[in-house]
Amino acid sequence: MPTTKDSQFIQEALKMVQEAEGEGITLRIIGAVAFRIHCPKFRHLLDAMERRITDMDFAGYRKQRVTIINFFQNRGYSIDNAMLLLNERLTFRNGSGAHVDVFLDKLSMCHTIDFKNRLAQDTPTFTLADLLMEKMQIVQINEKDLKDTIVLLREHPVGEGDAETVNSEYITNDLAADWGFHYTFTTNLKKVLEFLPTYPALTDEDRKDIESKITILLDRIEATPKSARWKMRAKVGTKSKWYRDVEESYG
Repeated sequence: MPTTKDSQFIQEALKMVQEAEGEGITLRIIGAVAFRIHCPKFRHLLDAMERRITDMDFAGYRKQRVTIINFFQNRGYSIDNAMLLLNERLTFRNGSGAHVDVFLDKLSMCHTIDFKNRLAQDTPTFTLADLLMEKMQIVQINEKDLKDTIVLLREHPVGEGDAETVNSEYITNDLAADWGFHYTFTTNLKKVLEFLPTYPALTDEDRKDIESKITILLDRIEATPKSARWKMRAKVGTKSKWYRDVEESYG
């Protein structure tokens, strides 16, 4: 069972999305909360692997930046004034110390996920493909991110479209244009495979199912024709830095 704190984060995030929609504001849940919401059948594995929620993260539109700030402030959240200098991210805290990040139009961390044309594809969270990319773009990936990925892949098929499916076409096309993201993404998927045997909560069936989906994704990523830019960057490889450093994690 999720802890009381986990449940509170989930309920608060869902409430925020619903109330924002009522005010004409688009918010989508990302990060750890989104994985719990989007994986009801296998969320028990997150509890078994002791995956806890520590904050809330959202995606929104940059054009609604001012209304998003007002929305959170009207609900008792104070804004981190230092983050006001950034166009793509807002940070808030409430009286109980709950931390909230809102990313605007894109998630710019180790790699960039541009979602400004994607938020209408699912609700109340990111699409499954965007959730997977959110985790796989982390160069120094944490075990908590591997756990989220494991459960997402256990819950959902890999295929076409975004309706309760990990949209492999969207992922492969995006990676085919960016060698750096491609390298980080595939490296992390292989790391998930390495970690699968270390979790006693997973059954043999769980592991086989996840392994098969990772194999499908890796095969499709490899088979997708790459851009000229991708091929040129591939020649340099890891001799040159292929990602951005980030000072803090999220989700």
